[in-house]
Amino acid sequence: MLINKEKALTIEKKWCKGCNICVEFCPKKVLELEDGKVVIKNFDACIQCGQCELRCPDYAIWLGGK
Repeated sequence: MLINKEKALTIEKKWCKGCNICVEFCPKKVLELEDGKVVIKNFDACIQCGQCELRCPDYAIWLGGK
């Protein structure tokens, strides 16, 4: 989980199937696939639009902490 004073983005890697949907829908290119799992590559660019959370079929990524 990455957190700064305004935002939090969490990825549960064991739930991620590497479908790439979240990566494709992210308008700021915050996410990428690495070794078949999604990772945060540019956290500071995140605008918390929620597209990654909304599109993930496995509920492996969410905003706002736990």
